Amino acid sequence: MTTKEWTVRIHLVEDGDVTLARAELTVPGSSMKVLGHGRARRNPVDRPVPEVGDELAAGRALEDLALRVHDVAVDDLVELAGPADARQRDLAAWWSP
Repeated sequence: MTTKEWTVRIHLVEDGDVTLARAELTVPGSSMKVLGHGRARRNPVDRPVPEVGDELAAGRALEDLALRVHDVAVDDLVELAGPADARQRDLAAWWSP
């Protein structure tokens, strides 16, 4: 069994009623670095609860990061599969009687 560890750091910045978050994934031994971003805005009539803005912005940054990591994986698969015309030939040969 192989165990791997990837690190995600979340950076938060508060500016008035707005909280911005950046989630940064780094993979040891690789040049892979993926960023996700999130934003939360407090309604001015709401009572200030800083944790909620942090949590929402961080959660949104992690959601964005997850989509971007998925895109990296899909891009890798497409690259490994080779040109589309070669894949079509392979599929056609496989389906031919």
